[in-house]
Amino acid sequence: MSATDEKKSALPDDDIAADTLPERTSRSDNEEIGIKETADSAVVACPAHTTEARMLRRIDMHVIPFVSVLYLLAFLDRVNVGNAKAFHLIDDLKLKGTEFNTVLTIFFIPYILLEIPSNVLLKKLSPRIWLSICCLGFGIVTTFQGLTQNYGGILATRFLLGVFECGMFPGCFYLISMWYKRSEAQKRYSFFFSSTSLAGAFGGLLASAIGKMDGVRGYSGWRWIFILEGLITVAFGLFFLFTFPSFPEEAKWLTPEEKAYVKARLRADQGDNGADRKMKWADVVAVMSDYKIWLGGFMYFGMIVPAYGYAYFAPTIVGTYNYSAIQTQLHTVPPCVFSMVVAAASDATRHRFLFTIIPICISISGLAILMVVHNNLPLQYGALFLTAMGAYSAMPVIVCWFSMNLGGHHRRAVGTAWQIGFGNIGGIIATYSFLPSDAPRYRKGYSIGLGFLCLAAASCVLYAGALVWENKKKQKTLREREVVLTEDEKKYLGDLNPEFKYML
Repeated sequence: MSATDEKKSALPDDDIAADTLPERTSRSDNEEIGIKETADSAVVACPAHTTEARMLRRIDMHVIPFVSVLYLLAFLDRVNVGNAKAFHLIDDLKLKGTEFNTVLTIFFIPYILLEIPSNVLLKKLSPRIWLSICCLGFGIVTTFQGLTQNYGGILATRFLLGVFECGMFPGCFYLISMWYKRSEAQKRYSFFFSSTSLAGAFGGLLASAIGKMDGVRGYSGWRWIFILEGLITVAFGLFFLFTFPSFPEEAKWLTPEEKAYVKARLRADQGDNGADRKMKWADVVAVMSDYKIWLGGFMYFGMIVPAYGYAYFAPTIVGTYNYSAIQTQLHTVPPCVFSMVVAAASDATRHRFLFTIIPICISISGLAILMVVHNNLPLQYGALFLTAMGAYSAMPVIVCWFSMNLGGHHRRAVGTAWQIGFGNIGGIIATYSFLPSDAPRYRKGYSIGLGFLCLAAASCVLYAGALVWENKKKQKTLREREVVLTEDEKKYLGDLNPEFKYML
């Protein structure tokens, strides 16, 4: 897609009316920043003192490690309650029946409701300020979670944890999407998302080590898991407050010429992101009127149930294999190499759809084995890994595919927040999928996971079909009508701009 002023296009009949568009302007953004693009190849001239590969490496070093560590900490503080359960949390807090499941569920109430407001605040305050504040907040809450004395106390801390963590995932994905072209994004998304797998691995190993502190200063091992992991998060939050990356427009480590280059190459790939226009609630309503936004939510919704089912209940499930508490933690370390292989292949082929369906089928095969095999521990353990491999490989592709097909700051900010927020309703379902009364076979939990994986697969098929249809519709519009769009109009339309081609 080209972003030049002279490119001719037309507004689709059902898109935004011309009288709602911003006032036309004749000045090209490219002229303003002094960078030329070629309309045919959308190639942007790189500053003379560097190369595109060097710039990408610099961006990788300044963005990806920070967002990966941040989300690792967030996911670790979110799911370590499953590790704590193996060290007598239920007995010490005298939880009964499904109260532990309610402890897991209450986290998702603010987490779901506050996703979109969080991304609006992120754009207003900058990622460095907002995400660092959130990191400090959930680190402090996790620490106090280790000091709770009863059911009410842990409910309150889990609720506050959801308040502070709501912006982590959509905020980080949104930030990454503002630095990379669509053909470059999947490896970065999957590397970032693999932090969830690392959180499972690191969390299990860390919990097995901290669990040995059981009885130190009169505290049970599960309390030390929360306290120490929370304090680690607080330390990183203070560090991030001064070092965390922001949008390209705000990057102090780029020269003005480099900033102009980064913005121009993204504009050549995705159109102008509209970073300078303030977001209004009318923008939120406009984005939510697009049916593709809803399909994106259902794709992620279907994946969340098996993913959180694994994250929260893998220690419980593995515990039924008659391992000790520490062996249970060590056996819940999931593989994350497969997700990077999928990401690299997806970027190399510039294709997303098949790289969602194939991992989903792998996850389905794992759950199918777990449903019918109950007396073969190596096979059951391997099937659990297939489930994790498929789920944690498909999820980053789904989110990347969806978010990178949204053009502009506003549509991407709202769309990604909606996808993650709506999708995490599945987290509530996951928390009640594996009940103590269903142990050790957990047929109900596995059946629920299978059903939602099928929902995710069906949503991916519908979304792919919608993209093909929309691309054909845009091509037809460009052929039949000629309307010159200014840069402001393209900025306002985002991916609704007829020149924007959706990636399948």
